[in-house]
Amino acid sequence: MKKLLWILFKSNLIVRMLMCMIIGAFIAAFLPQYGVKLEFLGRVFIQALRAAAPILVFVLVISSIVNNKFDNVSSIKSVAWLYAITVLISAILASTVSYLYPLHLVMDVPPASEKPPEGVAEILMNIILKFVDNPIDALATGNFLSILAWSTALGIALRHSSEATKSVIKNWSDATIWVVRLVVAIAPYGVLGLVASHFTSDGLAKLKNYLELIGVLLGLMVFVALVINPLIVFLNFRKNPYPLVFTCLRYSGITAFFTRSSAANIPVNIRLAQRMQLPEEIYSLSIPLGVTMSMNGAAITITTMTMATVHTLGMDVSFIQTLLLSILATVCALGASGVPGGSLLLIPVACSMFGFDPAIAAQVVAIGFVISEIQDSAETVLNSSSDMLFTSVVSLKQQGRDPSKIELLPE
Repeated sequence: MKKLLWILFKSNLIVRMLMCMIIGAFIAAFLPQYGVKLEFLGRVFIQALRAAAPILVFVLVISSIVNNKFDNVSSIKSVAWLYAITVLISAILASTVSYLYPLHLVMDVPPASEKPPEGVAEILMNIILKFVDNPIDALATGNFLSILAWSTALGIALRHSSEATKSVIKNWSDATIWVVRLVVAIAPYGVLGLVASHFTSDGLAKLKNYLELIGVLLGLMVFVALVINPLIVFLNFRKNPYPLVFTCLRYSGITAFFTRSSAANIPVNIRLAQRMQLPEEIYSLSIPLGVTMSMNGAAITITTMTMATVHTLGMDVSFIQTLLLSILATVCALGASGVPGGSLLLIPVACSMFGFDPAIAAQVVAIGFVISEIQDSAETVLNSSSDMLFTSVVSLKQQGRDPSKIELLPE
């Protein structure tokens, strides 16, 4: 008993998280009545992450700009290019697989109630409007594009302030990080509640009609995570990429799977960046940017679901059309929000390329929400871990470090 208590409260974070996952699965299987009640632990954890993330990003970006030189602008651009390129590759991969292996949907679900964007122009307009959102509202709602814009502007304005002001800003940054560490420390117990409640839910029984669709989506995401991403790391370093890839998946992916929100996972990624000793002036900007731009999983979901709709309706499409769909899906994915189900609402935009009736597109979105217990969780793992991975690639390259020899600071 003492050993179990030590594992649950004093061992390292990953061991505690794995143990809590096992306990949560046990409760879901044998004590389901308690599994539903433990959902509260998961909700507290996710709410704490979402509450901490906007403030953390706001303070970190200001502190980074105020207290550091502008020597890493090219590094931020490099990370952004990696995000965009991998999203396009993911979309092309998904469209190719869907073209060669047609999927068919069972449209027996009611239309989704959420209103999707009406087109790419609306997506781009929404992105621009997000940049100029009220900063207080942006902090309250987690609008990271606006938070980045305002914190960057304030950071530049405060660069010429007194040393005392800069010191205060740095102290606020350190204090915020300390609070976030407390939030991350409760991750295992939040995951316990999430596992117990998710696997107790009757919603998982609905997935049986969509196993083939889920299998293709998961297969594509795993392929990108374990083949495409490592290949990009290898091309940058000519070193074994898997120690870095597995580090990002292990420390970023587990919490991302259960929070199902790239935005909520920002504190986890920033804490990992600190333990990897990456430059703060890079990760404080690139990780929040990845909430919108690191959308490999979203591109796969949008493309695969759209192509499945095409085949379900018996339409003949050329391979060129599937490539055009990949480009459209990339634009849609880059505009997806880092919240649960963010990519699903962009499926109708891709469907509009083939002239589908809006009611059909709405049903496809509804199917997406049925399988989101698995699809959205896996998508967030890929999105968030890729965010961390490409930030690490550019940072380690700048530092001249070997990605095959990753050492983390103590928790």
